[in-house]
Amino acid sequence: MKEMVKGKKGMKNGSKPTKASKTLSEDEGDHPKKIQSSVDDQNTAAEVPNNVHKTKPNGVAYAKMSPKTDKRKGIINMEVDIVSLLLFVIAACTRFYRLSQPNAIVFDELHYGKYVGLYMKRTFFFDSQPPFGKQLISAAAYLAGFDGKYKFEHIASEYSENVPVVALRFIPALCGSLLVPTAYHFMLEMGSSQWTALIAAFLFLCDNALLTQSRFVLMESILLFFSLFGLLCLQKFRKLKSESYSLEWWAWLFLASVFLTFSFCVKLAGWFSWCLAMIIISVDYWDKVLGNKLISDVKAFLGAVARILMVCLVPVLIYLSIFYVHLTVLNKAGPHDSIMTSAFQASLEGGLASITKGQPLKIAHGSQITLRHTHGKLCWLHSHQLVYPLRYPDKRGSSHQQQVTCYTFKDVNNWWIVKRPNKSNLVVSQPIDVIKHGDVIQLIHGITSRALNSHDVAAPMSPQNQEVSCYIDYNVSMPAQNLWRVELSDPGSTDNEWHTIQSQVRLVHVNSSQALKFSGKQLPDWAFFQYEVVADKDVQQRDTIWNVEEHRYTKTDDEKLREKNLLSAEMIPLTATTMSFWQKFVELQYKMFFSHLENVKDHIFSSEPIEWPLMSRGIAYWLSSTSEENQIYLIGNRIIWRSGVISLLMYAGLFTIYLLRRRRLCYDLPQEVWDHFVDIGKFCVLGYSLHYLPFFFAERTLFLHHYFPALVFKILLTAAMVEHIDCLLKLYTKINLVRIVSFIYYILVCLWLVFIFYSFRKFLPFSYGSHLSNLSVMKVCAFPACDFQIDALPFSGW
Repeated sequence: MKEMVKGKKGMKNGSKPTKASKTLSEDEGDHPKKIQSSVDDQNTAAEVPNNVHKTKPNGVAYAKMSPKTDKRKGIINMEVDIVSLLLFVIAACTRFYRLSQPNAIVFDELHYGKYVGLYMKRTFFFDSQPPFGKQLISAAAYLAGFDGKYKFEHIASEYSENVPVVALRFIPALCGSLLVPTAYHFMLEMGSSQWTALIAAFLFLCDNALLTQSRFVLMESILLFFSLFGLLCLQKFRKLKSESYSLEWWAWLFLASVFLTFSFCVKLAGWFSWCLAMIIISVDYWDKVLGNKLISDVKAFLGAVARILMVCLVPVLIYLSIFYVHLTVLNKAGPHDSIMTSAFQASLEGGLASITKGQPLKIAHGSQITLRHTHGKLCWLHSHQLVYPLRYPDKRGSSHQQQVTCYTFKDVNNWWIVKRPNKSNLVVSQPIDVIKHGDVIQLIHGITSRALNSHDVAAPMSPQNQEVSCYIDYNVSMPAQNLWRVELSDPGSTDNEWHTIQSQVRLVHVNSSQALKFSGKQLPDWAFFQYEVVADKDVQQRDTIWNVEEHRYTKTDDEKLREKNLLSAEMIPLTATTMSFWQKFVELQYKMFFSHLENVKDHIFSSEPIEWPLMSRGIAYWLSSTSEENQIYLIGNRIIWRSGVISLLMYAGLFTIYLLRRRRLCYDLPQEVWDHFVDIGKFCVLGYSLHYLPFFFAERTLFLHHYFPALVFKILLTAAMVEHIDCLLKLYTKINLVRIVSFIYYILVCLWLVFIFYSFRKFLPFSYGSHLSNLSVMKVCAFPACDFQIDALPFSGW
């Protein structure tokens, strides 16, 4: 202390500073910009009026306006982030420019446009993705007066005059525009400099793929904005004290939870962003709360409860609310309701309800029924006069009995009659003989009058299972085995009675204890390519579940008259039956996760995850029907994408080196820089891995746009690595060379940004569908950063 006092006195007298004062000045010199900035802020605060532009200490430009008022009165301050506003305006100019062009259906607008139209008509549709993004677009279309009458028939079809094209594309374009300033603020909250944040925003602005995806009725831009904004809110929450449960603490955590939930309510891929947030919150809680001895056990427990409520309860409530709106609005039957169970269809206005009016509820001896496969492929238990071939191509023999299949269309051969084994007639008499859980029955085919049967003979397509047939008596040593036990999935809900539509039933073969099952395999031409039905030892599986869809009582025992009645059956409309929201919700979730309706095999523009990081090929979105010189082609900025791959490899290498050296107690980075480096990895590298690696295990057709959520984190990491390299150069370059090396590095970064903009400008016509001759396109494709498959482009001249 004495030395420091002497040093200060010496400095006042103009003498050289002492050792202590030198140390102090050197420490201050580590952050000259920050110190100078704070000094300048204090000076300008005293000199500059309140109504002019100011700069905050972190370098972010703001416009601050304060009305003149007495100190005793309240003061209203309004701050506008000028940089963010400029970024949004520039992004909006690129996204909204010529938004109505092309005035035709572009790629998946074919599907999403249909969904919007069905929302307008309140007609039920099925999609394997949650509905929130489609609801937002439908709301904009509704406000613009769209009536949903336009038929989205095929890609490149011209929109009619009554289709508000700009309104349909408005929400994706808006979210794509907001994504740019969101990326800028996210990097600032991560502790990066303003220049680094601007570089990140510039990369988002200049990626052609993100631009293209934001301009049409597609979900990705909405998904990306909600995900990144949610993570921005999470980062703001993390910067607050962990033990401080202030209003701001609750607000940022709530907003993070809300927007991350919105993301996976648009597409299920947003769930990976939610998982990333959960991992980060859990790690922070482990380190900053449980690891802090100053926080009591009670506060730590309450902190855990608060976090769980926000990150679990809020998403559940939002998810349920979105589906409640979805199922409430879509209350009419449509072309997609056939994927749902009979009970679901019957709850809609029209649809299945139109063929089940007045039918009896209770299945009884003498009931004429159609049995539908409840889960998965839509088909009905079916039989016809043809028999199984004597021998199959693999030389196996069959029973040569009458074929039993699962048929995907309504047909008179789908009718069966329920019969008690001890009764000879098939007429329903009073009081009716109701079939109950555990009863043994026979099923008689309505047209051929042969009983459903199974023998110890291998099934045609599934030899590990037992063949199912209708029994023909050939007077050989193969007696009928045609008894089946009724096992209801939930007998308590119907008082153990077998009911129409509502009861899900398994039919278990009495002789072999095997269940009637839809195998999912298609039979050859000798069975008209219908689907195979077998008996399986594994009774408890979803493909063994059936339900009665159509039902009526047999009124005559005369076979000819009964057949005539079946052939002349006429169905009439009725009012919808009831089904609770929870029943609909659970069934819809099951279908979404297990139906895999999106899996269209061998699509010409499908791709594999291994191709995505370097963008081996793009996707032809639209080709003008009048001119082959106008097209929309999804292709990213190859310089940005490849720079991202280099950044990932560089981060992995540096992180490994730093980690090994720190283990040897060699600390190459100051603690602040190391913490920032690790934090970037938590968000960007972990986020990239969570959004990219799962696709290697996806059993579905994949496209380039599935990579976009991972691309966001790759771009953010690229900007962060630019800053980290600058930091390393300043740390490990000799003092007398720092300025020269930094200057050279800044020049290289500027050239890199110029090339990015040049590449962006070069491929811009593919985003807007501008006129390009074949020769011009070939010149563009000759650009060194472009090596996608030219033969994939839909130009006849190639």
